[in-house]
Amino acid sequence: MDYPFAERFGELAASNDIALSVHAPLAGFMGHLERGKKLNMAIGMLDHSAGIAKAAQAELVVFHPGFLLGRTREQAIDSVCEQLAELRDRLARKGRDVPFGIEVMGRVRELGSLDDVVEISHRLPWVRPVVDFAHLHATSDGAFTSVEPFAEALASVDAALPAGAPFHIHFSDIQFANRNETKHLPYGEGTLRAKPLAEALARFSRAATVISESPDADSTDAIRRALAA
Repeated sequence: MDYPFAERFGELAASNDIALSVHAPLAGFMGHLERGKKLNMAIGMLDHSAGIAKAAQAELVVFHPGFLLGRTREQAIDSVCEQLAELRDRLARKGRDVPFGIEVMGRVRELGSLDDVVEISHRLPWVRPVVDFAHLHATSDGAFTSVEPFAEALASVDAALPAGAPFHIHFSDIQFANRNETKHLPYGEGTLRAKPLAEALARFSRAATVISESPDADSTDAIRRALAA
C-alpha cells in the first residue's frame, strides 16, 4: 500500500465508521541481538507501517514483540524497550509517532506473554498491549472457558492503557498442543468462545476493537453476533 492509497482508504473507512489498524510485517520486531542488517530491515518495516497508519488515520500499528534469543526475559524486554525508544525518536522526526500495539504471542517458551507485553507498555506509554485471546487460550492449555480469565487479562491490560484508548483484541478459535498455538480454526471447532469475552468486556467502561482472525467469514459473523448479544 502506498501513501496516497492509504490516505484515500482512511477517508473511506472514516466515512463508513470503520476503525482501522495496521499490522506490521512479521519481521518488523525489536530486540535484535546485533545492530546490523536484520535490525535495519525491521526499523524500515515499522517506519513504513507507521507512515501508512498516519496516512490512513489508523488507530495503531500492531507488531510482534520478538524473541528471547538465549537471553533472560528481563534482558530481552530491556533490549526491546531500548530499540523501540530509538525507533520512536526516528518516527517523531518524521511526524509518524503513532501509537504502537504489542501483541500477546502464542508460544509459551518465547517472549510475548501477557505479562511481557504489559511490562513493555508500562515502560513506554505510547505502546499498548494487544490481547490475542486465541494465543492466551493456547498458552494456558485451554483455560479461557469462563468469564473470569478474560476479566483478569483485561484488568491487567486496562491498567496499562491510557485514558480513552480502546482495548485492542484479536480473537478466533484455536488449535494448540503442548501449550503452543498450532492454527486458527473455524469458530466452534475448538473450545474458545466469544460470549465470556463479551461478559468480561461489559465489566469495563473502556471501548474495545475486536479483530477476527478466523479463517472464514462465517466464523467472523458468529463471533460478531456473540459479542453483540
